[in-house]
Amino acid sequence: MRLPFDTHQFFSVFVRYNTAVWPAQVALTLAALCAVALALWPRRGSDRTIAVILGVLWLWMGVVYHLVFFRSINPAAVVFGILFILEGVLLIVFGGWLGRLRFAWTPTISGLLGAALISYALLVYPTLTLVLGHQYPAAPTFGLPCPTTIVTLGLLALTSSRPPLSVLAIPLLWSAVGVSAAVQLGIWEDLGLVAAGGLTFLSLLTQVPPRRDTPFRP
Repeated sequence: MRLPFDTHQFFSVFVRYNTAVWPAQVALTLAALCAVALALWPRRGSDRTIAVILGVLWLWMGVVYHLVFFRSINPAAVVFGILFILEGVLLIVFGGWLGRLRFAWTPTISGLLGAALISYALLVYPTLTLVLGHQYPAAPTFGLPCPTTIVTLGLLALTSSRPPLSVLAIPLLWSAVGVSAAVQLGIWEDLGLVAAGGLTFLSLLTQVPPRRDTPFRP
């Protein structure tokens, strides 16, 4: 599918976004690290906190990136923005309010996958960005869709039972969209997003769906 913008226009959006929101990127990264720490060392209320952090990240991407910046070069950003906002609400409702998302790292295939995806998004992705010549501010920083979606999939892979399909659908759908950016725009680090979606989907197929009668952890 042909994109309605060229490479220069796409990277110019990164420049305007990164310049305008600085130092929000630092705060967003710290929030993600907090969520990861809570998944590694759970405590009372950590599940709800992680879900709310993820929800806020998706609300940020939907409103700030898609509707404020990306819409200037791609009319479809309005649809993307609505979907991202919906995902943020779903994460907050299912995880923050209802407590149906339980995060904890375990030495299982899903646990190792989650750790790998999180490490890729927070460490490998920005390193590849520099190696591939995408210099700040014309670079995808954390808080933008691709690295943030990978972190989301990584944390969802750490859940003790399969998250609701309504929570998984949008991140998995966006992981498929990453093919266009990687191939047509030369953002090769985004191939990690495509892999993240496929591997997470396969991993989650092996998990047991949450039981409705299981009491929620406060």
